[in-house]
Amino acid sequence: MALRLDNEGFSDALVILGAAGMVIPAFARFRVSPVIGFILVGLLVGPSGLGAHVDLAPWLYYVTISDPESIEPFAEFGIILLLFSIGLELSFRRLWTMRRLVFGTGPAELIGSAMIIGTALHLLGQGWPGAIGLGLALALSSTALVLPLVGTTSAVGRGAFAMLLFEDLALVPIIFALGALAPTANADGGASIGLVALRGGLTVVAMYVGGRLVLPRLFAQAARTKSPELFLAASLLVVIVASVATTAAGLSPIVGALLAGLLIAETEYRTEVEVMTAPFMGLALGVFLITVGMSLDLRSIAENWSTLLLAVAGVVAVKTVVTFLLLRVANARPGVAAETGLLMGSPSETTLIVLATAAQAQLILPSTAAFWQTVTAIGLTITPLLAKGGSALSRRIEYGAEPAIATEPDAGRAVIIGFGRVGQLIADMMAKHKIPYVAVEADIDVVKLARAAGYPVMFGDVIRPELVDRLDLVQARALILTMDDPVLTVRLARRVRALAPELPIIARARDATHAAELYRAGVTDAVPETLESSLQLSEAVLVDLGVAMGPVIASIHEKRDELRQTIRAQAELDREPRIRRIRRKDELGTL
Repeated sequence: MALRLDNEGFSDALVILGAAGMVIPAFARFRVSPVIGFILVGLLVGPSGLGAHVDLAPWLYYVTISDPESIEPFAEFGIILLLFSIGLELSFRRLWTMRRLVFGTGPAELIGSAMIIGTALHLLGQGWPGAIGLGLALALSSTALVLPLVGTTSAVGRGAFAMLLFEDLALVPIIFALGALAPTANADGGASIGLVALRGGLTVVAMYVGGRLVLPRLFAQAARTKSPELFLAASLLVVIVASVATTAAGLSPIVGALLAGLLIAETEYRTEVEVMTAPFMGLALGVFLITVGMSLDLRSIAENWSTLLLAVAGVVAVKTVVTFLLLRVANARPGVAAETGLLMGSPSETTLIVLATAAQAQLILPSTAAFWQTVTAIGLTITPLLAKGGSALSRRIEYGAEPAIATEPDAGRAVIIGFGRVGQLIADMMAKHKIPYVAVEADIDVVKLARAAGYPVMFGDVIRPELVDRLDLVQARALILTMDDPVLTVRLARRVRALAPELPIIARARDATHAAELYRAGVTDAVPETLESSLQLSEAVLVDLGVAMGPVIASIHEKRDELRQTIRAQAELDREPRIRRIRRKDELGTL
């Protein structure tokens, strides 16, 4: 059957794919977040942009989105995939270590911001039920925008993720609570919330137990077929089933997506699933951002710009201050607390859901909901700008007026990322051989101590793409990765190799498997940190047990060669990986 050119779905798909093909490379070229690009595209092709002139110029039909509501399911799927990818990066053990932030700082931030915003709106004339609904809606922050900007491994990312996770868990109870406040609500609202909590808890437990039993077998069967399509289908099936299960239980679908990611992260298929689903997540998230842009009404903004500006500034200010104070109470550094506060300042995509619920429950007028929807869309648009401002504010708070000497990466310098014990030892050896270098470290306390000792170290978190761009690694002499984060190391190696095909990249690996993964990501050399120490420990044990030095040295070399061949096979290298150790004089004398 031939596809008609005037088919709405076909036309909208062309616009979305065309936007992705132009926005991402264009904004990357100018080092601007593509988040802003997608929102501007949505504004341009939406109902208040070119879409408003289709009647005058019918050809605009093919470059605008004719039915904005038809693409909303794809936008929601993008958020689900985002939470799924976050789950892949986490573990249940890490979540357990974050429990005080999630269930302590998280509810305090949400309730505190909601109370202040709601009280202010009540003083401005809004009734208490509506003020409560608006306060809870505007207190939410954007998971879809904040986490891609800062990740979940940095100090800022950990704090933001903990609060965002609690907000995602609290979304459904908030919606039920607003329904209970409605003038036509029944008296059993509290019982309904309790029933949802019980049903949701049982569903999560059942998914956890079933997932631990079923997922390894499912992905093992998919892997044996050696079919990428089947593996991708299995991955998407798990995400969809988990989201549907939590939705049926009364929870948010993103809770199911996060749980699915956590369960897969406990298996050996995590990396493959992450690679397979990444393109879908990026495109679907772009669709979500386009819908945000389409929700902006330029005429309404122009007519009420001063009121809208005050509303956006007020919401951002309240949430920033509340988050900053709570993180300081939780012993976060001032710079980290300030940056996290600004990141969490804007409203969320889920704010739009809560606003619609409040309007449907007759807690607020439709005109009031429309005003705050515009505020939310503007807040989402400026989130990348808040991220940049927060990063600059954090550096100023942490460094003060201290000059940033020796922190800019000049051409011809080596770049060391990570300045722990391994990075510092490498820096000492480079200084001894008069090789210029600059180091990058995300822990401000380490940076201060290192700079006090005379090391050229700059503060920065390489999870941010703009920092990697600033390092100008194409002109660097070499890149040395010493971070104690295997996932981030692989991602960074893959990204840098795409930017600089000829750059020597030497990476610290946890073990032989991680080394093979790094080789596949494009590193020049990967050095497993546990390999030589384990072999030397084995040598000491065998000698102390009375085994002659000659056979011990021979077996050590044999084992090292065996591991070398294992890495070569797993990484599919056409050369020998660099795993060797200079023999000591006493070893040479015994051979």
